[in-house]
Parts: sequence; C-alpha cells; structure tokens
Amino acid sequence: MGYSFKNSKGKTYYLHTKDVVLKGGRNQTIYYFAKDERSNSCDLPAGKKIVENEKTGLPFVKKA
Repeated sequence: MGYSFKNSKGKTYYLHTKDVVLKGGRNQTIYYFAKDERSNSCDLPAGKKIVENEKTGLPFVKKA
C-alpha cells in the first residue's frame, strides 16, 4: 500500500516512483502521482512534502 493524497476537489491520487537515466548518463529517481495504484507505488520519502497546484488540484512532491 503506497502513499495516497486526497486533494481539495476530493480526488485521491497515489504516489509512484520510477528510476530514469538522464541525458548525461546520471540516474535519478522521480516521483509522480496517478489516479490508480500500480505495482511501483511507494511511501512518501523522508525530507519531502506534498504540495497541491492551486489551479488544477494536482499534487506534486517537493523538498521539505
């Protein structure tokens, strides 16, 4: 069971993670929200917080 966030509009989003390779060859972990829970769902990492976009209501992860 991963981290879930309910926005101000009442929709629930689930936090997921993915490891990507940047153009320079560096590996980076990205965090994103989806409306459904998938196999790569994760918990909220330490030192991060959730912020909601005021216009769209979409959540995103930000450094605390």
